[in-house]
Amino acid sequence: MTQDAPGGRTTRSDEEQDVPPRPEARLEKAVYAAEQALIEFEIALETFRVEVENFSRLHHQKLGPMYARLDELDAQIAEVKASASGDPEDLRKAQEARAMVMPMPGVDELFHNWMDSDGLSPEAAAMLNDQPVRAPKRVRPSEEARKVYRELARKAHPDLAQEETERARREEFITRVNAAYALGDVGQLRELADEWAAGPVPEARLSESEELYARLEWLSQRKELLAAVAHELEESAIGAMLRMAPEDPDRLLEEIAEQLLAQVAERERELAGLVE
Repeated sequence: MTQDAPGGRTTRSDEEQDVPPRPEARLEKAVYAAEQALIEFEIALETFRVEVENFSRLHHQKLGPMYARLDELDAQIAEVKASASGDPEDLRKAQEARAMVMPMPGVDELFHNWMDSDGLSPEAAAMLNDQPVRAPKRVRPSEEARKVYRELARKAHPDLAQEETERARREEFITRVNAAYALGDVGQLRELADEWAAGPVPEARLSESEELYARLEWLSQRKELLAAVAHELEESAIGAMLRMAPEDPDRLLEEIAEQLLAQVAERERELAGLVE
């Protein structure tokens, strides 16, 4: 509403005056941006962690016997050489090579996770009867699983909580989400999405400047911690291998297997030549 001012000018009422932005508004935007960036970083980190764990499992199951065979051949070659020469240095090398060979597991360890209420698992029964063992299934989240996971992480991530009770609720929920994602279980992820949609929605509230600054500091510390975890994963042996073939890690396993088989054949020829 306008009114005449002295000199014929018009002025606006107090309600029509430009309202200056709240001092906390810019800080709130910064906090929101930092929260979203952190969540995106954690989504990428969790995806990489799942791939590293699955690749590590497959690497161990598929290539472990080849590495063990190489270690055994190296030990036998060193022992034959030491027996022939009697040289103390050769004896020391033979002892070191033998120490590198993995010892046979005990009975409990050998059958760990191989027995259930119905007896031996199919994989264990096949091995004990000299039958082919089914290749380990590759668990790699599909695009649909990744999409549902990202949507859930954005909505339910613990880093969005302002209260400890709400953070605890979100942490329990996101733990189940991560477990389903690690298995690539789209059905379970969708059930969790329905569960979250039906759950309680925390009341929104404005934060004071001190709380916003504290929130920014916490987000910064959290990012540093996650960056260290990401660096450790990337620099690990399995992480480095995944970076070599991010689009086709299975093919990388096949190439390594071919190289190991060639090394085994070479060691076997060397050992045969020594014992002739």
